[in-house]
Amino acid sequence: MMRAIYGLPVAIAVAVTALSSVFIVDERKKALVLQFGQVKQIKEDAGLGYKLPFIQEVVYYEDRILGLQTQPMEVTLLSDRRLVVDAFARWRITDLAAFRQATAAGGEERAQALLNNILQQAIPEVLGQTTQDRVLSQDRSGLMNEILTIARREAQSLGVQVIDVRLTRTDLPEANLAATFSRMRSEREREAADEIARGGEAAQRVRAAADRTVVEETSLARSQAEMIRGEADAERNAILADAYSKDAEFFAFSRSLSAYEASLKGPNSSIVMQPDSDFFEYLRSPGLSTPAAPAAE
Repeated sequence: MMRAIYGLPVAIAVAVTALSSVFIVDERKKALVLQFGQVKQIKEDAGLGYKLPFIQEVVYYEDRILGLQTQPMEVTLLSDRRLVVDAFARWRITDLAAFRQATAAGGEERAQALLNNILQQAIPEVLGQTTQDRVLSQDRSGLMNEILTIARREAQSLGVQVIDVRLTRTDLPEANLAATFSRMRSEREREAADEIARGGEAAQRVRAAADRTVVEETSLARSQAEMIRGEADAERNAILADAYSKDAEFFAFSRSLSAYEASLKGPNSSIVMQPDSDFFEYLRSPGLSTPAAPAAE
């Protein structure tokens, strides 16, 4: 009975000691076994691990790829223009011992701050040697590769590998946006005014050419009309002269009838003249005579 009473605490102590000597590494993690702050064991594979109980401790780190979003920063370009830039980086731990030495107890959070500092120095170093057109263009992979090369070189001492760096924002500072938009608006208005002026000049040329064509065509048509009218009058006079020469009395009679018709139009027409006027010769005499042609038509 006494042995059982004393044996139970011993069994419990042995069990606790055995359990404290075993640790489990998840497949998403890596583990360091530390003894008084010194690295004694590195376990990167998932599964069970063993350590000295109570003396050694296990610290876990991410084995997955991690992301880092930098804080926006103002960068002065080669052309002295300023841009607000930030970047996104992907990284992972590759050397646990170096990582522990560089970050101490800070772990991934401390590594994020150190990597952010590296990128804060690499981005201005690269972008300060280029122009705004290249930074703002769609094809800026060369710039990102240069930043990645610098970040990888500087991050080696941290025990991490920078996998990729992408520029996520390249904007003008807020103070410069209004001036830039105003300048762009002025340039577009000047271009619009130039186009309007060129269009007005072209329209004026077309209008002048059309007016000149109208004047020329009108003058030509009027000239041809006068020629035709003159030819027609000459032909009419010739016909009348020929008819008059063939029967002068009939011609005088016809002219008198036309004069009567023109003078006596309307229901209340009146003529005031002497009754023995030659104008009424054909109205007074039923016979055919040859008076002088009436003066009025």
